[in-house]
Amino acid sequence: MGLFEDSLVVLITQVRIQVQIVLLAITGCIVLTSIRGLLLTLTKFFYAISSSKSSNIIVLVLAQIMGMYFVSSVLLMRMNMPPEYRSIISKVLGDLQFNFYHRWFDVIFLLSALSSIVFLYLAHIQSSNNISAEQLISKGIRS
Repeated sequence: MGLFEDSLVVLITQVRIQVQIVLLAITGCIVLTSIRGLLLTLTKFFYAISSSKSSNIIVLVLAQIMGMYFVSSVLLMRMNMPPEYRSIISKVLGDLQFNFYHRWFDVIFLLSALSSIVFLYLAHIQSSNNISAEQLISKGIRS
């Protein structure tokens, strides 16, 4: 029975290691797709507001936003990790007040979501007004 128990312990250890590798790969895919989505959204936004004179500023703002987004993603991931891995990230990032940043991450997310809702509502209203004006013009009525 001792040999069976030893092989069972080795098997469980190997399964745990493989599960951690798979979870790390899935987390990496989630982070990459999240960053890709952010980049696509920011690219559309910067194309809408850019000009030939503002291109350098836009690149700097994009770099700043990407840096903040990456650090906030690492901080958020840290809060959801097991304690033995959480300590590794804490050592790498140094003396940070993680609870402070975690709380502000939630507040900033809420403000961003609300401002996105308002922006989308205003864009919808504007597009419906443009359509009605175009329909009036196509019918020969000037507004």
